[in-house]
Amino acid sequence: MAKHGKKYQESLKKIDREQAYEVAEALRLVKEVAPAKFDETVEAAFRLGIDTKRADQQVRGAVVLPHGTGKTQRVLVFAKGEKAKEAEAAGADFVGEEDLVAKVTGGWLDFDVVIATPDMMGQVGKLGRVLGPRGLMPNPKTGTVTFEVTKAVEEVKAGKIEYRADKSGNIHAPIGKVSFDNEKLVENFTTLIETLIKVKPAAAKGVYVKNAAVSSTMGPGITVSTSSFTGR
Repeated sequence: MAKHGKKYQESLKKIDREQAYEVAEALRLVKEVAPAKFDETVEAAFRLGIDTKRADQQVRGAVVLPHGTGKTQRVLVFAKGEKAKEAEAAGADFVGEEDLVAKVTGGWLDFDVVIATPDMMGQVGKLGRVLGPRGLMPNPKTGTVTFEVTKAVEEVKAGKIEYRADKSGNIHAPIGKVSFDNEKLVENFTTLIETLIKVKPAAAKGVYVKNAAVSSTMGPGITVSTSSFTGR
């Protein structure tokens, strides 16, 4: 079992580990007990009642948080011609074709999000082994394979995040920074959970949101009551 530092242990004393807190109170506590000197990221985690071995119970997509994540995303766009110009005008950090494919193949990874137009996927597909394990491969389900490059880039810059259930049905996603006002964190959290509920697979049976928690980068997890958004 991992050992935690003194600051973490002090933070833990301020939390009732047996209690499930309402969203606003849980996020207030996250801010209060965050132990690091830097502006920690606040993350939400959910365990969903889905069978990820079944194709009809996959949960993956993207959502634009109303107040963003507090992080400026570096966007790379694979596009050509007019679509490349649109991407540049929309604020993409890097735009290119074969030149960028070759650069990424060579090990360059100084970007956070990758967007590609459908006509570039033949070349971008070659980067699967590089981008796939890092969760950077463009995908139509998350809106990152599209001819609407202006919209795609602007959404990422505005605070769009991707979510994807792992093999155990867990989803982890950033919802802001410790420096955010509590109201903004609550709104971001609410937007995320409402989105997850909307995309509930029809084949999923029983309790869908089994539990939820929030935490900061270096702080302890705080259990969130699911009653307000599940009716349980």
